[in-house]
Amino acid sequence: MTNDPHQKVQAGHLKRNAYLYVRQSTLRQVFENTESTKRQYGLRQRAIALGWPEDRIIVIDSDLGQSGTSSADREGFQRLVSEVGVGHAGIVLGLEVSRLARNSMDWHRLLEICAITDTLILDEDGIYDPAHFNDRLLLGLKGTMSEAELHVLRARLQGGILNKARRGELEMRPPMGLVYNSEGTLVLDPDQQVQHCLRWLFATFRRTGSAMATARAARHQGLAFPRRCGKGPHKGELLWTGLDHSQVLRILHNPRYAGAFVYGRTHTRKTVDGSTRIHNVPRDQWDTLIPGVHVGYLSWEEYEQNQKRLHESAQAMGADRRRGPPREGPALLQGLVVCGRCGNRMTVRYHSRNGHLCPEYVCQREGIEHAEPVCQRVPGVGIDQAIGELLVEAVNPVALEVTLAVQRELQSRMEEADRLRHKQVERAQYESDLAQRRYLRVDPDNRLVADSLEADWNQKLRALTEAHEEYARRREQDARVLTDEQRATILALASDFPRLWQDPTAPDRERKRIIRLLLEDVTLNRDHQLTLQIRFKGGAHKTLNLPLPLQSWKKWVTPSAVIDEIDQLLNNYTGPQIAAILNDRGIVSGAGKPFHPHLVARLVRSYGLKPRYDRLREAGLLTLQEMADALHISPTHVKIWNRHGLIRGHAYSDKNECLFEPPGADSPRKAQGTKLSLRRPDRKVVSDRAKEVQCET
Repeated sequence: MTNDPHQKVQAGHLKRNAYLYVRQSTLRQVFENTESTKRQYGLRQRAIALGWPEDRIIVIDSDLGQSGTSSADREGFQRLVSEVGVGHAGIVLGLEVSRLARNSMDWHRLLEICAITDTLILDEDGIYDPAHFNDRLLLGLKGTMSEAELHVLRARLQGGILNKARRGELEMRPPMGLVYNSEGTLVLDPDQQVQHCLRWLFATFRRTGSAMATARAARHQGLAFPRRCGKGPHKGELLWTGLDHSQVLRILHNPRYAGAFVYGRTHTRKTVDGSTRIHNVPRDQWDTLIPGVHVGYLSWEEYEQNQKRLHESAQAMGADRRRGPPREGPALLQGLVVCGRCGNRMTVRYHSRNGHLCPEYVCQREGIEHAEPVCQRVPGVGIDQAIGELLVEAVNPVALEVTLAVQRELQSRMEEADRLRHKQVERAQYESDLAQRRYLRVDPDNRLVADSLEADWNQKLRALTEAHEEYARRREQDARVLTDEQRATILALASDFPRLWQDPTAPDRERKRIIRLLLEDVTLNRDHQLTLQIRFKGGAHKTLNLPLPLQSWKKWVTPSAVIDEIDQLLNNYTGPQIAAILNDRGIVSGAGKPFHPHLVARLVRSYGLKPRYDRLREAGLLTLQEMADALHISPTHVKIWNRHGLIRGHAYSDKNECLFEPPGADSPRKAQGTKLSLRRPDRKVVSDRAKEVQCET
């Protein structure tokens, strides 16, 4: 760069326009830092002194109040680049490089375009020609220093914020339901309706275990939920709207409702188009988390339980889908069943049987994704019953007493390990103190030895810090001691567990929650039998082998003992009589229904039983016509004689159709040769014959 700026301004530059770019970072600077704005507008005189007329000097000040970290939202800067790119600009004026851009990418893009179009750049220090190497190198250094200056300013501010946040003293906008009082302490919102709404939300989630169910309950009950407006003309005002699912999740995930101070839950990243995106970070990457700083709506333990429930619910939407939250429906293992063939999570399907929902576990993920047949499907009624019996057997006072004894033994071992780890911390402290004393005794002028001892001291301090952190972490993990009262409560629960489990009024969702406290998952495999690999919490395993469930039509089959009973009754009774006898004995069909004549007839046909008609014919009984021919009377008189007991008939149908015993020597006849009388028999004869038949019977 030469000292005389007029040597760089040529006639070709003066034929084009001079563009003065004015920018302030914030609106507050526009109103308060007025001298900086005046100095930027004062560059017009520099352009006039260089030879540009006033009507050829164009001021671009539409970016007042815009940050220079990016050109995405700076309309004025984009206009400036466009004018330079089409060759309309002879010179670009700016008070300093930081006014034009604080981003190296935007700055070097402007330099590149200026070099191609032979456009000069002027700042408070002089004029530069980007086409010259020395000027471009100097401008690049200025741009780098401007970006570094922004980084230093931001680092200083951020460092102060982090230092205050690590002490839990940083004031941030509190969530709904918490406000700062006059002393700067975070307290509950004095509005009782706001407190009631938040307490209702946490109580509902505690009862349902689902954020969606909580939002649905608020909609069904017509509840309005508070929301404080964060920006706009109504900033700070309290608004009442419906409760959304996303709002429930934000409240449940926010540890401030548990009285904890947290900072650094989200990070901001810039995208390619210059916009910013906010994303949540894992809990172990939060900058600060201090429980118990202020009052809250729930305890820290309940907050941790809520996070565990939400995590288990979110696992159903994960890549492996091996778990799922407890939902409505009688399937006890919903969300816990794993296919023993392909390893995928099995889903649940329900079928209605006799007004009851019957679950079925189906492995169909591969079938849906690749149009393949279903891997395996198993009816779940028998499996759920076996799991329930196993849990009732496992949760008993003896087993829990053994478990508590093992827990006490493990606790004693943890205490011994804690003492050993504390010894390691003491040793690290001793080595750090020894390194400190060695460093303090050395001659300060002997820098070679002092530097070595100082490095050794720093290394011992790092080892001491790591030992303290490891000791605190392991101690927090091991601090799970059960009190005598808690042990008594657990044993009392074991005595009441069978009654609670078998209570018909207990909701299915509560049974599923109990199962999730005891079981990790269940691997199901269907072959010649059902194999259940049950994995308990804590690592214990158990295998159950169950017979294959019967097909639905086989469940409705009438037992063979009942068929044999019907076969025996057919020797002496008709269908309606057999149905009445079976019902009196309390015997039901395979479908669990009482017998009726049509059902008995269908069973006789289905199982190939010999009908009563054939049985009577084989015994030598005569039909109506045969009996009439044998007695030389009409069939009508045979029926009349049968009703009056003169002959013996045996019914074989529900219409009282009969087969008759062959007539003997004492058959009623009228002694007129071999011809029988067609008149009605005398009443005395009928009475005497009936008495004889009754005696024979």
